Amino acid sequence: TFHAGKGGFVPSDGIPEWSGSRLDTAGVARLIRRHIAPRMPSGLELGIELHYDYEVDERSAGEVASALESEGIPLAMITPGAHRHFAYGGLASLDPSEGEAALQFCRRTIDLAYGPLRPAWHADPALAPTFVLWNGSWGYDLATIGTRTMLAVLGERVAALCRLEEECGGLMYIGIEPKPNEGHPAMILPTVASALLFWSRLDRDFGITLRKKGINKETGHSQMMGLDPVYDTAEELESGAVVHMHLNSQGYENGIVLGGPGKYDVDHGVRISGSNIAIAGLVRGAGYGRWLGHDMQVRPYDNAEQGLDRVVRSILSWEACDKAAARLDKDRLLTFLAQRNTADAEDLMRHAVEDAGRIFDEMYESGRGRD
Repeated sequence: TFHAGKGGFVPSDGIPEWSGSRLDTAGVARLIRRHIAPRMPSGLELGIELHYDYEVDERSAGEVASALESEGIPLAMITPGAHRHFAYGGLASLDPSEGEAALQFCRRTIDLAYGPLRPAWHADPALAPTFVLWNGSWGYDLATIGTRTMLAVLGERVAALCRLEEECGGLMYIGIEPKPNEGHPAMILPTVASALLFWSRLDRDFGITLRKKGINKETGHSQMMGLDPVYDTAEELESGAVVHMHLNSQGYENGIVLGGPGKYDVDHGVRISGSNIAIAGLVRGAGYGRWLGHDMQVRPYDNAEQGLDRVVRSILSWEACDKAAARLDKDRLLTFLAQRNTADAEDLMRHAVEDAGRIFDEMYESGRGRD
């Protein structure tokens, strides 16, 4: 979230005070504590997600860990930013040298988490960080029989990483984050279902225990492919596979913010919507109590104050959806559905959206001026 601009087709220097050496990862922790934490409701705990090796590496890890400890911002997630280094498939590459290099890159990420970043973990083992593997480099652009071979070598290398993490202590959670495209036209493990099947194969073929293994649930990626994030959530929860969550809105959810299926990864902050209330109700009902990552971008036309405010709005929007889901009369809703009374069921959800809007306004106004 905290960067000078998106770059590419829009200005890359829209927020100069967040550019280059002006804002490092330790500075982000201080920014969160000073400007975001005071605007949060009581009882809500903030953590941070880091990418190796461009947000933290061996040289900066000690300073980052010290800043996270002093600011009380635990490490919630760490992920290898392999997409910045490997253009021909990464862990799934059929080039043996690239595949091995990508494997070593991921190993260094695990070593960093268990090494200098270990003091920044949450004291509660149930909130240990998630090691997330995003499929951004596991892609291809030719239709060949090589696709199945890529899937096979990916399985071997992910199994090796799981064994390495187990040797380090087996304390972390490991999640795969599926995505239909970016940075290749076609991806290995593009959907929730394909990632769930992949894990079952690692259990069957490599003896990898599925305890603490599963999906980094990314609601926006389901939307990008035109799939239903509510159904994806139900499928993930039925499989006991949600180890981490990424929240954002890709557009068209509330009829105001644009984006949606077929578009690129817009990464708007969370918006209040019926689907987000449904997702919140599902994860609440399943007893999910781990980290919720707001995987979002400030807009390229924002200044720093507006960018910080978008983060606050995203967090509060999700909290409002969660509170509205808790207040929804679930028995009445299911009764309406059993009676085929879908109009009244729709009214209940509409009222829940209205309720979430009121909750958001109350939380947002109560936090104004506290940073």
